[in-house]
Amino acid sequence: MLDTLIAEFDKGLRTVFGVPMARRPRPGLELAEVELTDEERRHAAALMRVNHCGEVCAQALYQGQGIAARDAEVRDALATAGREEIDHLDWCAGRIDELGGRLSVLNPLWYAGSLTIGLAAGGLGRGWNLGFLAETERQVEAHLADHLSRLPPRDQRTQAIVAQMQLDEARHAELAASHGAKALPAPVAAAMRVASKVMTVTSYWL
Repeated sequence: MLDTLIAEFDKGLRTVFGVPMARRPRPGLELAEVELTDEERRHAAALMRVNHCGEVCAQALYQGQGIAARDAEVRDALATAGREEIDHLDWCAGRIDELGGRLSVLNPLWYAGSLTIGLAAGGLGRGWNLGFLAETERQVEAHLADHLSRLPPRDQRTQAIVAQMQLDEARHAELAASHGAKALPAPVAAAMRVASKVMTVTSYWL
């Protein structure tokens, strides 16, 4: 039990303070860096900061769900998604640094709130737990599609990262659905979208 708590605490520190350990190489590294205007670099870095915050929230959500989940198969599904979210954290942080940006100062707040929601969702049983996973991934996938349309067209390096993240999120949603995810009630899904909007708007600037 103590070993588990230490491992989860270490995961939380790496998530909040931007010290992830990606297992896969970052997409787009083979692409040439192009000259961007100061405004383009600022905008791309801000969008990637939003994406990084989204991954902080996802990582905390799945961590909380995994801790509270009683079903081993559900825990495995959450762990699989969580491992790829760690890659996303690393990719986003690396690209933000290249663009001369910074991580959100509110990451500890996003993490704590998402962890609390995850712990609550994890206690609701297999179907609802997976339902939160599926709905989260669908909303993140849509959010990433929007960012692809808003990134500077010449910034193919950033686009490659976001495109791969979008593919991963879609696969995570399919994984949850294949394991028996329940569709969340419309008010719950709507509340998640509102919370996501608050996070994205705030983290673009902070």
